[in-house]
Amino acid sequence: MTRRSLRFRLLLAAALSIGLALLAAWVGLTALFEHHVERRVEAELDETLGQILGHLDAAPEGRIRFDLPLADPRFRTPLSGFYWQIEDKVRPTLLRSRSLWDAVLELPADDFPDGVLRKLVLAGPAGQSLMVLERRVVYRVGAEDRRLRVSVGLDRQEIVHAGRRFAADMLPYLALLGAFLVLAAWVQVRIGLAPLDAVRLGVRAIRDGDTRRLPSTYPDEVLPLTEEVNILLDAQERAIERARAWTADLAHGLKTPLVVLAADAERLRGLGQRELADDIDSLAQTMRRRVDRELIRARVRSLGDAADRSSGTSWGPAQARADLAVTLNRVVHALDRTPNGARLDWDLDCPSPLPVPILPEDLTELLGNCLENASNWAAERVSVRVTVGERVLVQIEDDGPGVPEDDLKDLGQRGLRLDERKQGYGLGLAIVQDICDAYGSDLTFSRAALGGLAVNLRLPPAATRRPATA
Repeated sequence: MTRRSLRFRLLLAAALSIGLALLAAWVGLTALFEHHVERRVEAELDETLGQILGHLDAAPEGRIRFDLPLADPRFRTPLSGFYWQIEDKVRPTLLRSRSLWDAVLELPADDFPDGVLRKLVLAGPAGQSLMVLERRVVYRVGAEDRRLRVSVGLDRQEIVHAGRRFAADMLPYLALLGAFLVLAAWVQVRIGLAPLDAVRLGVRAIRDGDTRRLPSTYPDEVLPLTEEVNILLDAQERAIERARAWTADLAHGLKTPLVVLAADAERLRGLGQRELADDIDSLAQTMRRRVDRELIRARVRSLGDAADRSSGTSWGPAQARADLAVTLNRVVHALDRTPNGARLDWDLDCPSPLPVPILPEDLTELLGNCLENASNWAAERVSVRVTVGERVLVQIEDDGPGVPEDDLKDLGQRGLRLDERKQGYGLGLAIVQDICDAYGSDLTFSRAALGGLAVNLRLPPAATRRPATA
């Protein structure tokens, strides 16, 4: 899975989304918990404030007193963070919890209605930040009304610490949830992209010749793609058929004049102009051979061009399949009936059956050119060995004079008239190269163990065809 992979991009987007969502949840839940704790603290402070107001008393001399020991031991621990304070503005009196020690809660001097509960955030002793609830009440002592200001405060750091502990406790569970969500996203992406894998396998089946079209059973989102692929395959087949029809028309149009030339040569020969007749006959035969080879080249090129338009690589058509063993035996049998082939010992070793993804007529032309070339230059023997591995290796060797090492690289070049080379090797090998290019095969030449030329064809097996650069 690479950076350009759609699966990678979807998983990355899912992971980032899940991470951001969990981070937002972590921050939000922590803030919500702190808010909940703060409300709980406010309720506790309000309850304490009510206890203090309910147990206020007046001393005989008229002073306010509060002698009820509150249950929370923090009120008796100096600087514990939990404090209460009572102020009497009429008779300046200040009552406070032991936890304040020698400190005083500095309440704001602003006025607010009696009986109203007010919440404040004040600076406390030892640098503490306090959340304070205060209430102003009127307390009657005898015939006199006294205005009291009662306040209860708690260090806000306790709320902050509670929020931090909650956040720390929540992290493992959020991490576990994130891992589960990422795994669920991976399963979702895998299931969601499965139709694309099915399309890939379908295209491979078409390429291997197991089927001709993609089915219409894909999801609605993928179905337009498969329909376009099927339309492209139809267009490719029509292009190949047009190329075949064109080559057939061209062959018919060119061969008829050549037959007329051959007949004219015979008439000239009957008139005693044998030298002129031989020249015309040789020219006609050369033209016929050249036309045949150019027609084959045009056909295999059209095959490759049609595939190039659909996939950017050279492929045989989906229905292309021929048996290599049957074709080899047929070509060798045909050559064995020619003057050159009849004098040779043919050593043929090929497993059967052996299907290869090449049209039968193209495989016949491919092997025919190679074997005819070998029969023309062999002294006594031609050897054909077929080995099946990752690719099908066809080795054709002869015991002829061979080709110099420096000239091997020139064999099979396009546009090179190899029949005019010094030793005459290479007749038709350019067509062999064209057919190999069209079907994703490799063609190489080397020195044969028998002493002559070795032609090495590496053909893709029918089930594992792969592209070749045209």
